[in-house]
Amino acid sequence: MEKNMKKVFILLLCCRVASSVKHSLKYLSTGTTGVPDVPEFVAVAFVNEIQLGDCNSIRGIKVKEDWIPFFKDHHPRLQYHISECLDDISFFKSNIETLRQRFNQTEGVHILQRMNGCEWDDETGEINGFNQYGYNGEDFLAFDLQTVTWIAPKPQAFITKMRWDTEKARLDLNKYYFTHYCPELLKEFLRNGRSFLQSAVLPSVFLLQKTPSSPVSCHATGFYPDRAMMFWRKDGEEIHDGVDHGEILPNNNGTFQMSVDLKLSSITPEDWQRYDCVFQLAGVNEDIITKLDKAVIWTNLENPTDSLIFISAAVVVLIIIIMAVVAFVFCKKKKAPDNISEQSERLNPQT
Repeated sequence: MEKNMKKVFILLLCCRVASSVKHSLKYLSTGTTGVPDVPEFVAVAFVNEIQLGDCNSIRGIKVKEDWIPFFKDHHPRLQYHISECLDDISFFKSNIETLRQRFNQTEGVHILQRMNGCEWDDETGEINGFNQYGYNGEDFLAFDLQTVTWIAPKPQAFITKMRWDTEKARLDLNKYYFTHYCPELLKEFLRNGRSFLQSAVLPSVFLLQKTPSSPVSCHATGFYPDRAMMFWRKDGEEIHDGVDHGEILPNNNGTFQMSVDLKLSSITPEDWQRYDCVFQLAGVNEDIITKLDKAVIWTNLENPTDSLIFISAAVVVLIIIIMAVVAFVFCKKKKAPDNISEQSERLNPQT
C-alpha cells in the first residue's frame, strides 16, 4: 500500500512540474567592428525562443510575419522597439571604441554582445530579469537584480561598474524594466500570439548509438513547447536503473530537443523486444513510442550485414569479369588462324 502511494505521489509531482511553464522575452544584441559586409549592429528578439523580429544598422527593424497584426494594433510597441534599436546602434558603436582603448587593442575585429530580457513562471508567478554583456567572447558585465548592482568579472569592467552603480536613476530604471515593464510586455505578447506560440509541434524521434557497447540514446528533436517528458520502459513499466536523462535544449528554430540514454550492458539480445522509449508532450494525448530494435538504430559504424552484402556483390562482379575475360580469350583462340602464313596474309594483303 505504501509503495503504491509513493508511486501516486511521484506521478502527481511529475504532473505538477510538467504543468508549470517558464515563458521568456529575450533580446540578443551584437555590435561589431572590423567585419566587412556585416552590419555593425544586429539585434534579435525572441518570445519563448520563437523569433519576434530583428533590427540592424543597415535596414532598421523587420517584424516576423506572424507578429505583424499585433504591431499594427499596438503601434506604440513598435515605436518603442524602433527607438531602442536606434539608441543601441550608437550605444554599441561608442562602447566598442571605449573598450578597445581600455583593453589597449589595435583596430581589427571586436565584438560586444548583450543578452537581456525576462522570464515569467505562469504557475508560481516568479519573475527573473537579466542583463549581461560580453566582449570578444568573454563575460564582461552583468546586472544583479537582487542587489540592484552591476557585477564586473574583469578588471577592465570595474570602471563601468563603479560609474553605473552610482547612477541611481539608471539602477531604478533597470529594476522597473526587469520586474514590471518586461514581464507585462511578455504577457501581452503571449496573449496575442497564443495561436502560434502555444500550438503543439510533435518531434522526430530516433535511436542513436556510437558503438555496439555504447548506450542507446532515444533522441527527440523539433518539438514545441518545452513541456515534455521522455523515458524508457520495460514491459510497459517505466524504468530508472541504467537510464540517464538529458536536459531539454533549444534548437535554433524555436523548437526543442532532448535525449534519454539506456545502458545495454545488462540487457540480453532476447530481451530487447521488451523495451521501448516513450515521448510525451503537454497538450497531446497520444504518446510517441519507439521500440528498442537494432534495425532502426542510427550509428556511425558500418553495418556488418551491409559489409557482407558488399563483399558478396564484389565477388560476384569479379567472377563475372573473370568469366568475360575467359570467354573473350576462348573466342579469340577459336577464331585464330591455323598457321603463321595465313596470319601474315591477313596482315599483309596482296595488292
